[in-house]
Amino acid sequence: MNISVKKIILFFLIASIVFLMIVVGAIYLFVSNIINPDTKGVDNIAVINISGPIVGGDNGGMFSSPVSSSGRIMAQINKAKKDDTIKGLLLRVNSPGGSSAASDAIYRELKKFKATGKAVVVSMGDMAASGGYYVSMASDKIYANPATMTGSIGVIMQFTNLEELYNKVGIDYITIKSRKYKDLGNPDREMNEEEREILQTMVEGVYQQFVNVVIEGRDMEEKIVKKLADGRVYSGEQAKSLGLVDELGNFYDAVDYLAELVGIEGEPNLVYYNQLSPIERLLSSFNEGLSNKLLNTFLGMENNFKNNKLGFYYR
Repeated sequence: MNISVKKIILFFLIASIVFLMIVVGAIYLFVSNIINPDTKGVDNIAVINISGPIVGGDNGGMFSSPVSSSGRIMAQINKAKKDDTIKGLLLRVNSPGGSSAASDAIYRELKKFKATGKAVVVSMGDMAASGGYYVSMASDKIYANPATMTGSIGVIMQFTNLEELYNKVGIDYITIKSRKYKDLGNPDREMNEEEREILQTMVEGVYQQFVNVVIEGRDMEEKIVKKLADGRVYSGEQAKSLGLVDELGNFYDAVDYLAELVGIEGEPNLVYYNQLSPIERLLSSFNEGLSNKLLNTFLGMENNFKNNKLGFYYR
């Protein structure tokens, strides 16, 4: 691979800028920790943001893409649960959904938080759909803006059939498998009816799990939930009239209600568990752009196709 001197200079220039930003960010965080007021002995409300797609694992952080990983979110909920100064949790949801398993993991951790006697209130942002709505079912009360997009109760699996394209390009896709279903979802061939039935049965099972969570969380009859759970999204105003959310209001309306619910008098002290500081947001944005730039510059290629992966998604 031929790498020009100009590219080498560009690489070291970018690396120097990144290093400088890391140093500035570390200093900022250090100073912030020193000057932050002591919250011991104060009744606090924890604020945890679920922003962007909900994914599994512990991915994410200062230099990650804007996603909500179940591992990090659960750790933050667990930390708030163990903190005696935290009297309630305000969950700010602004997510289109994502992994079914990750959404359920966060939901279950929120249920553990509530089992301690602490309250959970949800404030929906622009969107709290599918997996974003699923995690909201663990709350004591849900606030949505009139224009919030929510609902989208359902499950989806998607596969790409590239057989015709492979034939045109002349690609011979060879598969060696132990049993006949091991390559289920293989993009080099059309899916047969037996395989469709297997996957449809699995989707229906995960869908029923979603329905059951809504039945419990909203105290609704199953027939009503299933009538609403056809995959469509609702505005916050529609969701309120259908009983899918409790109140129309913004973040501070939800804060005021939660403070009253847990018996905090006056202005509540909010403890943000995963809100990025300005320098962290800057570093995150720079890192994402830098990663794409380096990939295109030094590898000279882009991935145009993604292999099919088995998985259930609330989106």
